[in-house]
Amino acid sequence: MKVDLIKRLAMGAFVGCFVVMLVMVFISLDVGPSNISFPGVDVINAFLGSIVIGWAFSLSGMIYEREDIAFPLQVIFQMGIGMGVLFAVAVYLKWMPTDLGIGPIITWMAIACVFAVVFWFGFYIYYYLVARDLNNKLNS
Repeated sequence: MKVDLIKRLAMGAFVGCFVVMLVMVFISLDVGPSNISFPGVDVINAFLGSIVIGWAFSLSGMIYEREDIAFPLQVIFQMGIGMGVLFAVAVYLKWMPTDLGIGPIITWMAIACVFAVVFWFGFYIYYYLVARDLNNKLNS
């Protein structure tokens, strides 16, 4: 159990940092790498915030181990917790432009949802293929 928890925390931190750094790269490419600089405080906040968000998605993923809960409810549970923590951290660290009106907030939330869905499907496909390979080995 401890090893699984440590693996989940490590994977959550890694994926969280990867996604935030990827977003920072996209922002830099959009604005122009020579036209943007991230202050050290922003980089530290992005690092720590991304770890917290990664942990929220990763640890809430433990719901999939419960076979007595329907799969759609498991997905809603994980995404609800993960997105809730994401939005809370985004507001706290001022990643979400709350002072610019509702339009940018909706756009930010839509982009965050797209990232979450893409990564969720990536992990889903990965674990589906792992399970399929294990089943094939057991049946052979």
